[in-house]
Amino acid sequence: MNFFKNLFQRRQMESEMDTELRFHIDSFTADLIRQGIPSDEALRRARMEFGAIEAKKEECRESLGLRLWDELRGDCRYGVRMMKQNPGFTAVAVVSLGLGIGANTAIFTFAQEILLKTMAVPHSERLRMLNWAVVDPKAHFPGPAWGSFGPGLASPFPYRLYQEMRRHNEVLDDLVAFKDVYHLSATVNGQAEPVDGMLVSGNFYRSIAPKMIAGRPIAPEDDSLSASPVVVISDAYWARRFGRSAEALGKIISLNRVPVTIIGVNAPEFKGAKAGGTYEIFFPLSLQPQVLPIRDGSLLAIDNYWWLMVMGRLKAGVTDQAAGIALEAGFRNAFHATMPEKKDFPHFSIIKGSRGLDRRQLEFTKPIYLLLALAGLVLLIACANLANLLLARSTTRQREMSLRLAMGATRSRVMRQVLTEAMLLASLGGAAGLLLGYWGRNFIPSLFDDSWHPSGIDPQMDWRVFAFAFAITLITGLLFGVAPAWRSTRADVNSGLQETGRMSTGRPRAFLGKALVVCQVSLSLLLLVGAGLFLRTLLNLRTTAIGFNPEHILLFDINPPRSQYPWPKGVALYQRIEEKLAILPGVQSVTLSAEPLLANSMDRNCFRPTGKPPGPAEQDPPWTNSVGPNFFETFGIPIVNGRSFTARDNHSVPDVAIVNRRFARESFPNENPVGRTITSCERGDNPTPIEIVGVSADAKYSDIRGEAPPTIYFSFPQDNKGRATFELKTAASTPSIVAEIREVVRSIDKDLPVQEVRTQTQQIEATLSQERVFATLTSGFGILALILASIGIYGIMSYTVSRRTNEIGIRMALGARSTVVLSMVLRETLLLALIGIAAGLASAAAVTRLAATMLYNLKPTDPLTFVAAAFLLTIIALASGFIPARRASSVDPMHALRHE
Repeated sequence: MNFFKNLFQRRQMESEMDTELRFHIDSFTADLIRQGIPSDEALRRARMEFGAIEAKKEECRESLGLRLWDELRGDCRYGVRMMKQNPGFTAVAVVSLGLGIGANTAIFTFAQEILLKTMAVPHSERLRMLNWAVVDPKAHFPGPAWGSFGPGLASPFPYRLYQEMRRHNEVLDDLVAFKDVYHLSATVNGQAEPVDGMLVSGNFYRSIAPKMIAGRPIAPEDDSLSASPVVVISDAYWARRFGRSAEALGKIISLNRVPVTIIGVNAPEFKGAKAGGTYEIFFPLSLQPQVLPIRDGSLLAIDNYWWLMVMGRLKAGVTDQAAGIALEAGFRNAFHATMPEKKDFPHFSIIKGSRGLDRRQLEFTKPIYLLLALAGLVLLIACANLANLLLARSTTRQREMSLRLAMGATRSRVMRQVLTEAMLLASLGGAAGLLLGYWGRNFIPSLFDDSWHPSGIDPQMDWRVFAFAFAITLITGLLFGVAPAWRSTRADVNSGLQETGRMSTGRPRAFLGKALVVCQVSLSLLLLVGAGLFLRTLLNLRTTAIGFNPEHILLFDINPPRSQYPWPKGVALYQRIEEKLAILPGVQSVTLSAEPLLANSMDRNCFRPTGKPPGPAEQDPPWTNSVGPNFFETFGIPIVNGRSFTARDNHSVPDVAIVNRRFARESFPNENPVGRTITSCERGDNPTPIEIVGVSADAKYSDIRGEAPPTIYFSFPQDNKGRATFELKTAASTPSIVAEIREVVRSIDKDLPVQEVRTQTQQIEATLSQERVFATLTSGFGILALILASIGIYGIMSYTVSRRTNEIGIRMALGARSTVVLSMVLRETLLLALIGIAAGLASAAAVTRLAATMLYNLKPTDPLTFVAAAFLLTIIALASGFIPARRASSVDPMHALRHE
């Protein structure tokens, strides 16, 4: 605003000086005419008389900066005319830049959501998460969030330990606790549906202070066993289930069969204290025993169950170091006060909590930086392409620039003109890129979405995105504008004014353009190699042996409230559902498991052969799963020794287990494990032995990348975990069988929702989301790089042919055949391509090692990928150079000799 205000004042002063000057000139001229002097002579004398005022005016214009502003306006107007005169060139430039800037903007928007966006609460930068690390690998701290922040790190705390730390806290405003809870059953107006929720301490809203748009927040008095059950809902849930009606406040709904009252609605920007969550219902910790009861009682009363996340806001003036020291002392005292028998003391620490509990940042940081680097390479290729085109155009404008210099323009003035034109192109490309970034901002998150569950990634464009787009627009304008601007001032004025079309080949003048083409080719090869590696990684993962047959298997989850279905009543519910599903048309077999296969979900517990002393297995415990009868038959996992589970393996008979080959090989080397027993490492001094009744083939469990782990399968009726995943081997189409499944469950319990319906193939694809994103984006970048490189090669070879038209005419007049001319141009094209490919291969060999951990069954320097990328780029380069070569070979010699 100040700029335009000053500009207006300057214009006003200039207008006043013009008016005064005209008045004096007109008055003096009139006096001379009255004295008999002719009007032309009178006007000439008047202007000479008042030349000082004219000079003063020009001096004032210089001091006020109006001349620079006028020149800039003139440069812009001239640049616009040049773009209108070359619409094809302008279109290529804007589209190239728009794609490059748009890709960078979309990825930056995604990166901001993952790495930069903080919780929508006051002073989020002062929030800190409490953390601890395992000192002794044999120490066991039971809880649901083990490994929250990497190997050996965790964030959950027991409820009483949290209370004890809060009581002695002096460095944080307060300590709040929360726990994310999934697959709750919410019943509104008789209709049940699954929702995700968050347990929060009574002081959560008062201390963290997220905004509310309706009602009131959860208060400390609500977090009491004697208080009436209340919940706060999210804005998204309020809109979806209640249409934003004010009648939702005070309404009683059912949460896992527990009546609760809605007392408030969160602001849309607050989505909970865990990054990436889509939490819809928030309720006090005191409701855990009712909504989420456990077999051993209330989690609020168990001292050694680590399940609550704890965070707080630093007090003003308190440093992280001081807070860490004070909180560690409080943690140590609280630990010994609540668990005096526990000898294994974990190491305490604090980390930044502006994003709440954030596991996505650890998972996505390296991939995002890699994506930004790849998008930056695409933008560099676009800049090199435009610089090449501008260099070619600057040569055709050499006479224009020489004329400007001859008429007195300074070299800096000419350079400014060319840079202004480049910045105009960059501005149009930046606007197009910003628009493409806005349209494509949800494309990357959509690649992470599952058909049954959203990713929770919702990138928004804010001032940081606009600042980023403006910055890269400015940088790109300078990158592709500096070389042509510098070239425009290097021209010799005399030769430029005398220059005609009959000139030398101009190879030195084309050297910079060819160097830029070599750069484009090398960067394009680097992107192609990256795309090839990630595509082959995705293909290898999809074709790797997983140990079972995922085809025609339909999955869905059931999570009955334990208050309604305590063990063994829950087992009976599952058996009834199994029996009804088994008789559906098209269903070949039915089973269930506590953990679905290849879903990034697992359970690990320490078991060892009975009577065997503690060993390495306790440091690396086997993976466990509770499965129903027909599990191995449904998935096609062979039983290589012994038998499978049957309906008789229930809670009325001794516990049995099936182990896979790897567990048998590691725990019972050179022995037959069938008939032997295993015991838990953690169930008291006299644990119940569990008989091994079978050995299965190895099958991958949680992660498709790793090898099949040592696995123990327990009979689900004997080891019921509560929530279960049903697996159906079907011959019917998915849509028809899903409707029948919902009807079966509804006929047994109308308030029990069927959750997360998907096929096993879709489940496996969901675990490959990161690999799919990289394969998709790098393929897109590779295709874009090929297009830009082909434009660059075509442009430089067309320019070279046009500069050598006289030479080609002389060659053909002297008897050169068209095939010779064709091969001459193609050889030059191939030479440029091969130099770029050689540089690209060397760069790729060094850079791809950074992505070695992201590949699967593939070396970063995979020869097949490198050769295929080089061959493809060579073919594209020759195809791009063929059109100019063909045009050169068909030149009429007489026309070429007369060419200007």
